[in-house]
Amino acid sequence: MATLGQDQVRSELSSLPGWRLSADGLAIEKQFVFRNFRAAFAFMTASALAAERMDHHPEWSNVYRKVDIRLTTHSAGGVTELDLKLAAAMEEAAGG
Repeated sequence: MATLGQDQVRSELSSLPGWRLSADGLAIEKQFVFRNFRAAFAFMTASALAAERMDHHPEWSNVYRKVDIRLTTHSAGGVTELDLKLAAAMEEAAGG
């Protein structure tokens, strides 16, 4: 899978609120904040199922009601369409 140029990634992110290109330009990132841990965990569960269906897995961490996510396609060495598709699925899981 081919990586996307930074300008293309930025353009695509305009439809994914809160997502940004990482400082190193190799990933897209977002912090989700939920009302409580239960809502954060429900989001992570739905996102994990979507990731498994896509066979594309996030780098993420969770502390109480916050979930920090970094998406990159390691095998391609940067951001691909797969990362954008998973970000869109995560937005849906978050109710966005």
